[in-house]
Amino acid sequence: MRKSVKSVRKKNNQENLVSIIVPCRNEERFILKCLRSIKLFKLPEKVKIEILVVDGRSTDRTLKIIKKVIARNPSIRLLDNPGITQSSALNIGLSAARGGRIMRLDAHTLYPPDYLEKCYETAVRTKADNVGGICITEPGGRGYQAQLVQALTTHKFGVGNSGFRTSAKEGPKDTVPFGFFDRKVFYKIGLFDERLIRAQDYEFNRRIIALGGVVWLNPKIKSRYFNQKSISDFYCKQFLKEAPYNAYMWYLAPYSFTPRHAITGIFTTGVLGGIMFAPLFPVAIGIPFAGVMGLYFILAIFSSIQQTIRNKNLMHLFILPFAFFFYHFIHGLGLLTGLLRLATCTSPVQKVNNPLPGAGMSPKITIVK
Repeated sequence: MRKSVKSVRKKNNQENLVSIIVPCRNEERFILKCLRSIKLFKLPEKVKIEILVVDGRSTDRTLKIIKKVIARNPSIRLLDNPGITQSSALNIGLSAARGGRIMRLDAHTLYPPDYLEKCYETAVRTKADNVGGICITEPGGRGYQAQLVQALTTHKFGVGNSGFRTSAKEGPKDTVPFGFFDRKVFYKIGLFDERLIRAQDYEFNRRIIALGGVVWLNPKIKSRYFNQKSISDFYCKQFLKEAPYNAYMWYLAPYSFTPRHAITGIFTTGVLGGIMFAPLFPVAIGIPFAGVMGLYFILAIFSSIQQTIRNKNLMHLFILPFAFFFYHFIHGLGLLTGLLRLATCTSPVQKVNNPLPGAGMSPKITIVK
């Protein structure tokens, strides 16, 4: 494989330098605003930054925009990512980074001027291996569908106990968005697993915890993420990428399992089983199934009322209950599809051997510095 932990370690690291890695692909709508927000970062005393934009062979205007920005800001470096995925982009960025601390940012997101300052302060204060904050979800377009996606992903009924999306208290967590890492953590536990084109951040955070490290969330650290602009794009992403790769992640890294990601699979199994067997066993299955679904829609309607009031959009009251249902059902169906592909040895992650030292390893194994 292209890079290793050893190649990352050999760099002439600078303790007061923060390396900001920005993976991107086809982000012409957001990359300029993203880079501008990064350039406005307030820097802690004696701290400098380098910005590494790692492009995954974009086919839109993303590269052209980045090169124009670099022409005015030569401190920004553009790196090519032939692997295309975020995992490979992060590992390429790590191999080129010189900083003692690593900040992983998303090109689809905007950051306030105090973002780096608060990450740095929190990391120094807590001595955590990774630090992050709250990700505020914004509509990815002007139409109602974008507002609907935002409503789905900003309520606990939609995303469960995903604290970094729905607010949380400061303290240790199972994951944080993006990440501000002590570089030494990569010497200890390895790099990002390139077999995971989704969920690579979550697996890496759970690997940190499994090996005795700390992932720390500070809700004062905030970023603004722009979601999909249509409900069909959102549902397709859940079915084709997010949900199956949860299953693939569990296969590669059992320590990453969490009930939050599995509950939709149970829900979808129950719905399909109820539809199939309720007519055959109306008393034993039909009545309990009707009761459970009735309770589900009561909770969905209550949550929709809350989002209607919060977002001041009356359409949510009529559409959100069904949107919640399809979100959970489709995510669960994608999860079951991923499990089926694992069971039949047809998943993409089973076709690739362990690609990098540390990726997907047992929590009992460490990489010696």
